[in-house]
Amino acid sequence: MPHAFARHLDRPLLRDIAALAAGIFIVGLSFGAIASSQGVPWWQSAAMSLFVFAGASQFATMGIMTAGGGLAAGVAAGLILNLRHIPYGMAVGGVYWTSLRAKILGTHLLTDQSTAFALAAGDDPRKARHTYWTVAVSLFAVWNAGTVLGAFAGQLVADPAVLGLDAALPAILLALVMPSLKDRRTLAAGLLGTAVALAASFVLPAGVPVLLALVGLVVMWKGAKGTEAAA
Repeated sequence: MPHAFARHLDRPLLRDIAALAAGIFIVGLSFGAIASSQGVPWWQSAAMSLFVFAGASQFATMGIMTAGGGLAAGVAAGLILNLRHIPYGMAVGGVYWTSLRAKILGTHLLTDQSTAFALAAGDDPRKARHTYWTVAVSLFAVWNAGTVLGAFAGQLVADPAVLGLDAALPAILLALVMPSLKDRRTLAAGLLGTAVALAASFVLPAGVPVLLALVGLVVMWKGAKGTEAAA
C-alpha cells in the first residue's frame, strides 16, 4: 500500500499537502487557545476536534456557546456552515465509497481542502483516492494535535487573537492557489468568485458565500464552450 501511494503522490503534491497541513496546524492551535481562554476545558475542545472535525463550524459553535447562546443555537450554526459538505460528498463520493467502513471514515474526514485536492487529481481514480486519503488523514492529525497544544498554550496567553494565528491558513491557501492562476480564463473565474463571495458575506450567513463563489466556474465553462466551437 505505501508503494501504491508513493506512485501517485509526487514531490510537488506532497509539498503542497505539507504546506497546507502546517497552516491547519496553526489554525488548530488558534482554536484550542481561544477555547481555553473562554474557559473551555482542554478535553472538551479536544473531543470536539476529534468527533466534529469541522474547522470554521467549530469556531462558530464554540463562540455561540461560550457567549451564552446555548447548545441548540451552536449546533444549528455548525450544521448551516456544513451544508456545503453535501455537494462535496456528491463530488468525491466515489473516491472513498469503496466499503461501508471507508464511507463512514471518509465522510467524517471530508473537508474543503481534501475535496479540492481530490478533484484536482484529474481523471485518475486511484490517484484521486490516494490524494484524498493523504490530505484527509494529514489534516485530521494536525488539527487535533494543534487543538490540544493550543488549549494548553491558551492558559498562558490572555488574548490568543493578538498572535494573529487566524491569518496563517488564508495566506497558505492563497499561496497554493496562485500557481493555478496562470491563464486569463482561470484568473477571471477566480476573481469573479472572490468578488461574489465578498459581496455576499455582508448579507448572508457564513458558509453560503463560499458556495456562491462557484459562479466563477461559469466563466471557465463559457470559455471552454467557446474554444470547442472555434475548433
